[in-house]
Amino acid sequence: MDYKFLLKSIRYIILNPVKAWKIINEENRPLKDVRNSFFFPLIILASLCAFLGSILLINATLSPVYSAFVGLKYLLLYLFVIYASAIVLGEITYALDLGKDFKLSFKMLAYSLAPFLICQSVSHLFESLIFVNILSLFGLYIFWAGAEEMLNPPEHKKMPMLVATLVVVTGFYLAGNFVLTLLTDRIYFRVFA
Repeated sequence: MDYKFLLKSIRYIILNPVKAWKIINEENRPLKDVRNSFFFPLIILASLCAFLGSILLINATLSPVYSAFVGLKYLLLYLFVIYASAIVLGEITYALDLGKDFKLSFKMLAYSLAPFLICQSVSHLFESLIFVNILSLFGLYIFWAGAEEMLNPPEHKKMPMLVATLVVVTGFYLAGNFVLTLLTDRIYFRVFA
């Protein structure tokens, strides 16, 4: 894993998204690099923070196994949301005559969800800081800047693509969270409680 790439990418994508997307487009890194050196470390960090927040600060009466389930739930949830959303984003861009490329869709979503994953890490670790999640809306601007650089859509297609992507990601997150919470709670309380 390339930690230098991770930290540099997070800094650029948050401080100057337009310039960052130009660099991302010019570098044309393989999907494997983006996934392994950028996306996986962020979801592992968010999942680890969910585990630590649960075990240290939230669940004083439940066993540590429940906290492990919480961490695993968020790891699976983030993986599901990014991959399912990337597939659907490819279909959205295809419907808007902007091409269909899973690699590009994954990159756009992975970089755009960076503020969300960082905010989730903080709010999972310290539940009283849940308000920090409002800062994850900056990811919409990052996605907008990425769409302009990577897809170069006509002006009338930008907003429908942004709204459709927001609805898809939010829908997958809410549905996945609901299902995984039911599943992990049921397994924990039937087997370990």
